[in-house]
Amino acid sequence: QKTILSASTLGKSIKGEIKNKSNIEAAKIIGELIAKKAAKAGIKEVVFDRGGYLYHGRVKALAEAARKGGLKF
Repeated sequence: QKTILSASTLGKSIKGEIKNKSNIEAAKIIGELIAKKAAKAGIKEVVFDRGGYLYHGRVKALAEAARKGGLKF
């Protein structure tokens, strides 16, 4: 396993877009950013590791935004 790309609320490219770094809206923005980066890198399918977190709230928002952006997992 290896990490090919990543995104964070601390990234310079989206710092101005996020007002609160720990909410559902921030998770949606990160999900959209991941989908854009993946598309640019030619990646269409990924493995989504929730890290033991339940699939709701921020985790769900990030995943749904990434799916909406075209990622399959």
